[in-house]
Amino acid sequence: MIYQVSANLKSISGSINLPASKSISNRALIINALSYSPYPIMNLSDSDDTKVLEAALFSNNSKFDIGHAGTAMRFLTAFLAKITGEWEITGSERMQQRPIAILVDALNQLGAKIEYLKNEGCPPLKIFGSHLKGQTIDLDGSISSQYISALLLIAPTVENGLTLKLKGNITSKSYIKLTLELMAKFGIQYQWNGNEIFVPEQNYFARDFTCEADWSGASYWYQIMALLESGEVLLENLQLESLQGDVNIALWFEQFGVESLQKNEGVLLSKTATVQPEKLVLDFIENPDVAQTMACLCVAKKIPFHFSGLKTLKIKETDRIAALQNELGKFGAKLTEPLPGELAWDGTFSSVLKQMNPVINTYHDHRMALAFAPMALSGLNLQIDDPMVVTKSYPGFWEDLGKVGFEITE
Repeated sequence: MIYQVSANLKSISGSINLPASKSISNRALIINALSYSPYPIMNLSDSDDTKVLEAALFSNNSKFDIGHAGTAMRFLTAFLAKITGEWEITGSERMQQRPIAILVDALNQLGAKIEYLKNEGCPPLKIFGSHLKGQTIDLDGSISSQYISALLLIAPTVENGLTLKLKGNITSKSYIKLTLELMAKFGIQYQWNGNEIFVPEQNYFARDFTCEADWSGASYWYQIMALLESGEVLLENLQLESLQGDVNIALWFEQFGVESLQKNEGVLLSKTATVQPEKLVLDFIENPDVAQTMACLCVAKKIPFHFSGLKTLKIKETDRIAALQNELGKFGAKLTEPLPGELAWDGTFSSVLKQMNPVINTYHDHRMALAFAPMALSGLNLQIDDPMVVTKSYPGFWEDLGKVGFEITE
């Protein structure tokens, strides 16, 4: 399936019911299971990733296929390692190429027994769940915060607790903070000093919990507002005082004339001025999930950029740096990678690269479809292949675009 996306709009107004945070939902599900809670998590994300994780946690099976859901793969691997039994976990072809050895090695040090069923260092995995004993684990903090979060979530249930010593530059520190703050809401105490995190052995306390709206999902509406001349849109249930690191985008978009105002119902976005930076320089070490949003925005608005802190993008649903180079190249923008984990564009367009009717390949990556669609506002002719990949995090995205005047045709 291919969607043609067009939007001859100068202004929009409306109210959007954003999906709940996938990051919060997935962590809350694991915590709820570890606390043996009788309370359901309220306002759970309806994303594919969360549905896969929820189904696995409530399943009577011992074999799980989590598809493209990277968070589910990491979190379930740690969770199953401490649940007595024999388990198998696999995923899509891409998932079977994504590294997980750092997490597996750490769990095996704690007394787990996890084997690779195919390629060394990657899923599928055979997990022999057992009692885990805590110790100090040295972990590379520059690869993926999801490994760290997976270990932290089970840390209170490990005998003697767990100490993590994080080596190197810690990437996506905001997601580690999110994990610990959510754990604290369920009664967990911890210490985080420098690069060392200690979680004592203790019990989670069951409690009512409601998930807030997703700031990563909000980023596409900020992008839309930045591409318009004027307008207002209310993002329901979104909070400026948020646990999510991507809340930082509210400040980033002020330089594009987009203002954020907290209301009782959510955050009101308004386009207050027609301004933009001459060049955009950003470090995504804390916010890798919005890198595609910003790259697409800059090309649509012809703004040169230099982004850093993108090393983890190579091990996402696809190699997102390569994917952005390929697909933005179809509009004539030649993106470079000055250093590993960087992405840059000088603001010029190549007639040799440019395609008249580009079809955007999404590479089974939801954020490719989500980030490219708003570019239609700049008058670009846009077709998106495999558009329903958005169900991984934002199932109602195309309907929401239609509400404010985008034309979506198959």
